[in-house]
Amino acid sequence: MAAEEEEEEKTPRELAEEIRPITFLSRAALIDEGIRARHIAHLVANGELIRLRNGRYVKTGMSVDLVRAGRLGARLDCISLLRAIGIFVHTHDRLHVQVEHGSTRLPAPDESVVRHWRRSSRDRGHLTADVVEALAQSFRCQSLREAIATLDSAWHHGVVDEEKVKRVFDLLPRRYRRLRALLDRRAESGPESLMRLMLRGLGCHVDVQVEIRGVGRVDFVVDGWLIVECDSKKYHEGWDNEKRDRRRDFAAAAQGYVTIRPIAEDILYNPEKVLAMLKQVLAHPPYRIDVQNSAMRGGVGRGGWEMW
Repeated sequence: MAAEEEEEEKTPRELAEEIRPITFLSRAALIDEGIRARHIAHLVANGELIRLRNGRYVKTGMSVDLVRAGRLGARLDCISLLRAIGIFVHTHDRLHVQVEHGSTRLPAPDESVVRHWRRSSRDRGHLTADVVEALAQSFRCQSLREAIATLDSAWHHGVVDEEKVKRVFDLLPRRYRRLRALLDRRAESGPESLMRLMLRGLGCHVDVQVEIRGVGRVDFVVDGWLIVECDSKKYHEGWDNEKRDRRRDFAAAAQGYVTIRPIAEDILYNPEKVLAMLKQVLAHPPYRIDVQNSAMRGGVGRGGWEMW
């Protein structure tokens, strides 16, 4: 028998729709489902039901973070919720949860938990915060560049639309609204967003997701001559991918472009080094060849560039 095809990975939008309606089950709700009161403890003991707190349960199969949030009398929130649905988050080393103002008799969390005390638009039983509220909260728990990359990711994947992006900024102090102009839903990854912000911070003109004849689509064209491709292991591992990339770079060079490929790992974890190298590359731009005479001189042809 042929092996079954692997199930396709769910998109962030699908994961968001899947996780949003999850609620805890009260004892009364379980009885309404036909589970006798005396069997509830039996189901918990057998691992078929998870007890969160007194009178609150969830069925098995829930993510560890959802269960942890529920046991704290809280909702999964901020970068923890966003990470759970596949939105880019730079660093996630603690569990972020939302707790309603006025909540009492809650278990004390350890240092691995960050509690955000605020009102929520969600019903009492839900185990996740509202995604728009979580995105707004993420601006307070990350650097601004990382938060922009997170919101880029949510918008790119269709988890939010333009109206919801506006709602994110409506939930933040007015000083954050200037950041709206820095968003770009075309960014296909967090490292791409961070690279775009680096380049714009250097005062470059940056064209995003540019289609070049004979080359294909590239991540960025900077100042009209520099192609920047943000390479990650996921999409560039293996000799076949390396051959494809080399052929694309050769085709781009034939048209006068210079291509650099900073790797995602360095963009994420060594940004100062990447920024320093970008400055060095940009400090040596090409100059335009006289188009009319370039063919006779053996130059690169119309629209080409020649390096110093």
